[in-house]
Amino acid sequence: MPAVTQFPEIEAVNSLDVFLPVPRVAAVLDPGFRPAVLARRTFALNARVPVRLAIEQADGSVFHQSTAILPAGHPHAAVNTFFVERLVKFLLWSRGGWRIWVDGPAELAGSLRRHYSEDATGRFDSEIIGERIYDRPIQIELARELPPAKSSTAPLGRHLHGCRIGFDLGGSDRKVAAVRNGEVVFSEETVWDPYFQADPQYHIDGIQDSLRKAAAHLPSVDAIGGSAAGVYVNNRVKVASLFRGVSKELFNSRVKDLFLELRRAWGGIPFDVVNDGEVTALAGSMSLGENAVLGLSMGTSTAGGYVTPEGTITSWLNELAFTPFDYSPAARRDEWSGDFGCGVQCFSQQAVGMLLAPAGIPADAEMPLPEKLKHVQQLMANEDPRARMIYETIGTYLGYGIAHLADFHTVRHVLVLGRVTSGIGGDIILSKAREVFHTEFPELAGQIALHMPDEKEKRHGQAIAAASLPIIP
Repeated sequence: MPAVTQFPEIEAVNSLDVFLPVPRVAAVLDPGFRPAVLARRTFALNARVPVRLAIEQADGSVFHQSTAILPAGHPHAAVNTFFVERLVKFLLWSRGGWRIWVDGPAELAGSLRRHYSEDATGRFDSEIIGERIYDRPIQIELARELPPAKSSTAPLGRHLHGCRIGFDLGGSDRKVAAVRNGEVVFSEETVWDPYFQADPQYHIDGIQDSLRKAAAHLPSVDAIGGSAAGVYVNNRVKVASLFRGVSKELFNSRVKDLFLELRRAWGGIPFDVVNDGEVTALAGSMSLGENAVLGLSMGTSTAGGYVTPEGTITSWLNELAFTPFDYSPAARRDEWSGDFGCGVQCFSQQAVGMLLAPAGIPADAEMPLPEKLKHVQQLMANEDPRARMIYETIGTYLGYGIAHLADFHTVRHVLVLGRVTSGIGGDIILSKAREVFHTEFPELAGQIALHMPDEKEKRHGQAIAAASLPIIP
């Protein structure tokens, strides 16, 4: 096992392998895959010292989570920080927050404090989640009394009357639709390359181009709703991978209020933008007529969203691209955060690109991810067994990933979509995920239904859901 740079105390002992069981359904192209759900459950069987956590958001929302660690004299106690940090990272990126209250050993709180101030991956989390989303760095507080749990929910979308435009901004394409009283009268998908564009005018021009084309098919435009990868609060951009190439100065001066600027350009009509994962979950809830829906979009990155059993959304981040799903320190590392085993390595075009070599499929290293995916899709259409192994591996990731998420969400339906799921490969992904359920988690097989929209629903469902976001007075 290679060195775990953000947890140097593990290097001196051979303890972590004890708590990383081999999955019963192997990831065919990734034999070292060690699912978070199995590792966490195995560790819990041995942990005896209770630890309580509270994650606090800027609006005062507080989320509680209980766990346990090994006693100080345990021969494998060196892994305690590893397991608690992985849990905290999951909570930070799925729930969101800036202050972490720890009711547990002082040395555990100290280790976490050092992680977020000294380790590269911890500093990334502190900068992106803490400073850029909640306007303050992550803080660790040792406490015997936690602040009381507090959360809020709100309805989302489902407004279909009037003439509306819905758009979705992805890393390799942008989609737009004109919707009139719930019926799509025009839709278009345009290839673009926003990730490393230094001038935000590129993004503004692209979005405006799509909006104008949709508007040409409506007698008037009453409202505009959109979804995009990233975190958006009151239509302001907090952090988004679409603008990774923009300097901090330009981000603050041009990007943060980009959608407010667009709203003004469209006469101040109702204009709402939210995370694309939330719209994915909303689209699933609307199309199924059901709640307790988890949405997972496998595109250039990974987006997640959640509709509660009551049909509302929460203040959670649901940024599943950065949540850990593979606990093996040998897992692939994310190019942005530098961390290992995160969702983006399991459920995105990045996962497809990384699995090409293990599958024995040659590809130019400089080939863009969308082109690599198209190549794999063409091979799959020709029944190439190498391409099938890529989709089977991603399906294995998905099955164990949903089981992990189900430990923290009340889920009855999971809607899976995104460009990675297009074509035959999508069916293979879901089939393998269901195999994981039946083999490893039979209790989930009867509790959670997996869905993948047809091609029409993929094109129109997300657009209709996005268009339904604004309320027309």
